[in-house]
Amino acid sequence: MITDERITTLLDLMRHGEPVGGIRYRGQLDDPLSHTGWQEMRKSIGHERPWDLIISSPLSRCLAFAQELSETSGIPLETDDRLKEIGFGEWQGKTGEEITRFDPGLVQRFFRDPTTYRPDGAEGLADFRNRVTEACQDILSRYAGKHILVICHAGIIRMVLAKILDIPLSHLFRIKVANASVTRVEFAEQGEEFLGQLIFHGGSLQG
Repeated sequence: MITDERITTLLDLMRHGEPVGGIRYRGQLDDPLSHTGWQEMRKSIGHERPWDLIISSPLSRCLAFAQELSETSGIPLETDDRLKEIGFGEWQGKTGEEITRFDPGLVQRFFRDPTTYRPDGAEGLADFRNRVTEACQDILSRYAGKHILVICHAGIIRMVLAKILDIPLSHLFRIKVANASVTRVEFAEQGEEFLGQLIFHGGSLQG
């Protein structure tokens, strides 16, 4: 009898909680979690520990919680530099108010079309897409059939969703990603290709 069994891999993509310094275009600056940020992340997953592996961005607002979770649960932990947030160039470390002080429409233009109005010195969206896609493909190839927690950044989660839902790069920042929220994606292997399906977005595991 011929069966059509496919290997499925689950990725839970978790954004970090609030960093020290509050809301700003942080990019690849390495600000740690605030006390509130720690609470947000712990509350989001509650007592759930369904994962075979944790993979984290190396930035401390992700990695510190990943290390705590790994130590308390016994789940193995890896880091991947490709899971860093997108680089925001000259906007890094600035609040929206600081950025728009001399040009009130600057941030709005960026959100409407970040491919055209990106900050000076910022990472290109095509380059960002390439590194996120490469990281995901490596994870799916190495850990097919596993359930993996990826602790990362809003930009990473947006890019994964854009990839599987075929969202144009110009619309990337129309996807809202809350602090410490979890997005679950299921990938089914078909030959050498992984096809993603969104299970839920912006939720938590706390019942």
